[in-house]
Amino acid sequence: MTNEPSLSEAAPRPPRILVAEDDDAMRALLVRTLERAGYGVVEVEDGFELGDYLAMMRGQGGTLEPVDLIISDVRMPGRTGLEALERLRGQGVSCPVLLLSAFADAETHEEARRLGARQLLDKPVDLDVLKAAVREAVRH
Repeated sequence: MTNEPSLSEAAPRPPRILVAEDDDAMRALLVRTLERAGYGVVEVEDGFELGDYLAMMRGQGGTLEPVDLIISDVRMPGRTGLEALERLRGQGVSCPVLLLSAFADAETHEEARRLGARQLLDKPVDLDVLKAAVREAVRH
């Protein structure tokens, strides 16, 4: 008889968050903040990598682990956060998405809502506001 916990007794895995941010310093800050809060984080550098990851997720024909939440900058090379969100919804992926932008006008906020983003947070983002938004998004 072993003392190792069975799979049903093992601690649940922390929610996995995909962070897409082209600014290295901002991405590092987001990743560090989320990891310290206990989340598993996957990071990508731009819209190209975001699109690649989404296309290669399990359930989309790939083998990469699905994520529980996506946090994406709106303006990135390759594919904007709004374009990625639209593609995601078109593929039937329903995980929550938080968008970040330093340049969001009323039209961008409206487009984010129309595409089903949980929130569009303005940069510079308050880390406490971000963590609260993440907690709320992964809870549902």
